[in-house]
Amino acid sequence: MRENKYDDSEFFKQYSLMNRSVNGLEGAGEWHILRSLFPDFENKIVLDLGCGFGWHAKYAADHGAKSVVAIDLSENMLKKAIEINSSPKIDYQLCAIEDFNFKEEAYDIVISSLSFHYLTSFEEISCQINKSLVKGGVFIFSVEHPIFTAQGKQDWSYDTEGKPMHWPLDDYFMEGKRTANFLGADVVKYHRTLTSYISSLLNNGFEIKALVEPTPSELSLLEIPEMKNELRRPMFLIISALKK
Repeated sequence: MRENKYDDSEFFKQYSLMNRSVNGLEGAGEWHILRSLFPDFENKIVLDLGCGFGWHAKYAADHGAKSVVAIDLSENMLKKAIEINSSPKIDYQLCAIEDFNFKEEAYDIVISSLSFHYLTSFEEISCQINKSLVKGGVFIFSVEHPIFTAQGKQDWSYDTEGKPMHWPLDDYFMEGKRTANFLGADVVKYHRTLTSYISSLLNNGFEIKALVEPTPSELSLLEIPEMKNELRRPMFLIISALKK
């Protein structure tokens, strides 16, 4: 069975209090970069993998998408998505990414936000996504940065006063399962190198169009003092690719 912490009531309660959950896209630190890389959605058929609260699916629908299939394995996520981000253009479906039926050449655009580091194989999902895109179709996604996932614990090293000294980087080339503490719970994620992400895309017929390690927006840096620490190491990786 796929791991699904989000249908645990206490975990979901904590997740719902996060800035990105409360304030939507504007509350996500990487949104200003992801938005700039999004393609034209006008009259496009879109697939959103790991849609969460449905913010990106709704953005696509509101910006001209013909239709959006948005999947997530969490009932809690989809219930909230239907409540706050419903649209006649969006078809929300309860399904794990690994179990989705990727129909051949069915989509113009595939998007995914912070989901693939929960999957055991990015190589396999890249193959399936390429199959499901039309020629020239766009694949754009964000993941936790390999520097962020490598050591596993996903936390700073602190001095005696509790101030962050540095971000520990270890076992970078040892890909595979990591257990991180997220919102008070142990969550299984999968670390892979930057080389693995790029090689999987190239091996499966994609052309890389953009690769960005986003930093917080100027507004975030001004409003949230703790955001300055996000300039000390990358937390996210965003890649945009085309099916050749």
